[in-house]
Amino acid sequence: MRPVAVTGLGVVSPFGTGVKAYWNGLSAGVCAIRPATLVDTEGFRCRIAAEVPDGIGGSPRRSRADRLALAAAREALEDAGLSRDERVEAALVVGAVGGGMLEAEAWYWERFRGRRPASRLAPGATLPFAHVEALGNALGLEGPRETLVTACSSGAASLALAADLIADGVVTAALAGGVDALTRVCFMGFNALKLLSAEPCRPFDRDRRGMSIGEGAAFVVLEDLERARAREARIYAALAGHGMTTDAYHVTSPHPEGEGMVRAMKAALARGRIAPAAVGYANAHGTATPQNDRIEARAIRAVFGAERLLISSTKSMIGHTMAAAGALEAVATVLTLVHEVVPPTAGLDTPDPDVAFDCVPRVAREAAVEYAISNSFGFGGQNVTLLFGRA
Repeated sequence: MRPVAVTGLGVVSPFGTGVKAYWNGLSAGVCAIRPATLVDTEGFRCRIAAEVPDGIGGSPRRSRADRLALAAAREALEDAGLSRDERVEAALVVGAVGGGMLEAEAWYWERFRGRRPASRLAPGATLPFAHVEALGNALGLEGPRETLVTACSSGAASLALAADLIADGVVTAALAGGVDALTRVCFMGFNALKLLSAEPCRPFDRDRRGMSIGEGAAFVVLEDLERARAREARIYAALAGHGMTTDAYHVTSPHPEGEGMVRAMKAALARGRIAPAAVGYANAHGTATPQNDRIEARAIRAVFGAERLLISSTKSMIGHTMAAAGALEAVATVLTLVHEVVPPTAGLDTPDPDVAFDCVPRVAREAAVEYAISNSFGFGGQNVTLLFGRA
C-alpha cells in the first residue's frame, strides 16, 4: 500500500475565498456566524448562519454550490502545481448532499407564486452528483469520478476514498473534498428538529444551546508520496490513515457510547500503524449539541485515555457546513500541523465538566503536534476519522 501525501489545499469559507483567509480567521478565533441573508428566517427561533461572503464569481448558469466548489478546487490544483497533463488521469472524489438545491428552491417558490422563474440552472445541476461533472469537465480531470453522500461526513469520506484509490495503485493523484451551500430545506429542517441555537454555537460549553449552520467548500490534492517527492512538490502532511464505520443506531442520534466513533478512530490508528499516544490534537466533530459533544468526548477518551489530548471545534467559527464540514476540518487539521498552532473553540466560556479535555477556549494555542485526527460523524451513524501526520 502506497503512502499518501497532501500536496494542495483550496478553500472557500465564511471567511472568504482562499486558504490564507480561512487560516487567518481560524487562528484568530473569529466567529463568522452572523444574521442569515440567503434564506428567509422570518418566524424562526434561529436567524443566523455562517455564509460565504459575496464575490465568489462564476457563471450564473452554475449553482452557488458549484461555484464554491470550483473556486476551492482550482486553488487546490494550482497550489499543488499539477499541470494539465498531470490532471488528465487524476481521480476526482466529491462529498455532497445539497447539490443545487438553493436554486431549485428559488425556482419552486417563483412558480408557486405564479411568476416565471428566473433561474437558468439545468435540472440535473440540482443533484449532488452534478458537482463532480462540473469540476471534472472544467478542470480537465479525466480519471475516476465519484460522488459520496454520507450526510455530514461526506467531505471526510471523499478524502478517505481518494486515499484508497492512491494507496491501492488505481491512480497516483486525486482531487478530493466536499461542498454545500446554505439551503432553505436544511435551515428549516434543523430548526424543526430544534437543533439550532439562536446565538452562535458554543461547542463543549456547559451552557451550549445547539448548532449553527454554515456553507463552504474545501478540496485537497492527494498524491502517491514517491511521485510527489519525485516532482519536488510541497508536501503539507501525510494522510496516514482513516477509519469509516456505520453504527446505524438511530436516524439522527449517535450511539450513547459512541460505539461507531470509537471504531472509526481505532481503525484510522491501526491503518496508519500509529499508537494513540502519538496523537496530540483532535479536530472534533463538535456540533455544540449537548448530546453529541458529550458522546464524542466519551468516545475520544475511550481511544486516547488520559485528558492530555488537545481538542477544538472549528464549527464554533464557521458553523456546521454539512457535506463540506469534513473537508474544511481536514484542511484545518493539516494547517495545524504545518503552523504548529491549534485553532481555538470560539465562545467557550464555561467548559462542560463532562468533557474532560482541554478544548482550547477562545484563543489559539502554539503546539508542535506530530499526528492529529479529524472527526466527522453524520446522521445515521456514518462515522469517519482522518489521521494526518507531519510531512
